[in-house]
Amino acid sequence: MSANMIKRMAWVHKWTSLICTIFLLMLCLTGLPLIFHDEIDDALNPSHWVPAHPDGAMLELDRILEIALQHRPDDVPIFMSFDTDRPVVNVTTGARPDVAATAMHFASFDRTSGDLVPPPDNGAAIMDFLLQIHTDLFLGLPGMLFLGAMGLIFLAAILSGILLYAPFMRKLDFGTVRASRSPRLKWLDYHNLLGVMTAAWVLVVGGTGVINTLAIPIIDFWKHTELADLIEPHGAPPSPVALHSLDDAMAKAKAAVSDMVLQFVAFPGASFSTDHHYAIYFHGKTPLTRQMTIPALIDARDGRFAGLRPMPWYVKTLALSQPLHFGDYGGLPLKIIWAVLDLITIIVLGSGLYLWLGKGGQRMDPAMEPLWQGPE
Repeated sequence: MSANMIKRMAWVHKWTSLICTIFLLMLCLTGLPLIFHDEIDDALNPSHWVPAHPDGAMLELDRILEIALQHRPDDVPIFMSFDTDRPVVNVTTGARPDVAATAMHFASFDRTSGDLVPPPDNGAAIMDFLLQIHTDLFLGLPGMLFLGAMGLIFLAAILSGILLYAPFMRKLDFGTVRASRSPRLKWLDYHNLLGVMTAAWVLVVGGTGVINTLAIPIIDFWKHTELADLIEPHGAPPSPVALHSLDDAMAKAKAAVSDMVLQFVAFPGASFSTDHHYAIYFHGKTPLTRQMTIPALIDARDGRFAGLRPMPWYVKTLALSQPLHFGDYGGLPLKIIWAVLDLITIIVLGSGLYLWLGKGGQRMDPAMEPLWQGPE
């Protein structure tokens, strides 16, 4: 690499890093507890709840939905999900099917009695607050797209840093840390070494983070392209009281995908559905196929089975990127690795700020000349 190219890469690395570092520090700090979201929830909220009738019959889903709407008479149903380890049905409602996530109401119901299941007492509000900051800065789609732009700039900073490491180290052994020199030079070496060591992980997490910020446009594009034959205007969407039996729709969906596991239901008008269908989602049983969902679409007006709509590649990419971003594929050991790498990334970002703020008007340290001289 020529000296001029090295200088250009150094300029790119400097300014892309400065633009995004504060936001990336925020994402790393909020992302660290979110890696252990499930473990923190379990620790702060040990489950003492038991169903009213442990050996009793399960209420029909239509009855659970009716009870949920009695609690929220001005709302419409948006999502319904199911706990895997207890007879609990979770119902999300809102004033409209397309309300923002912050305006949705979430409630859990005992399927053996229809009683409300008490929400977690501790920690949930804090974790939800951190997740909202990490996702969209409480700004909705504009916030998501802004963080996506910061993610792209961060990827440019990482790639330029990788290209700079080889010419910088050409007069030094790989991994050299000149601890006996000035603190600034020592931290420069740590910054470079830790940065190149974590580069692959940062590219994965940064890339999946950028993909996740495009979730709303991706789902909207899927709805209006892959599902175009189902969402052509053909009458007003059904009102909640006019919905076809959910239990009947569920039976038809399960018959079509008998070898998969039920995940959740998206009601008409909600994201992940159309204006006229129940979208009943199923996933596979293995760690990988658990992220590969497929919806069975049932007409919510007359119960007609509309067919299966396998996710296109870009929606599958989104589905795979979300758990990968937080290290949710390999249980607690992988989460610990993710947390360690997150902490190292915080050190890299913090040391980069220190190097920039500490430079002031000083001339370049002679010990840093390998970066600027180019290859001999």
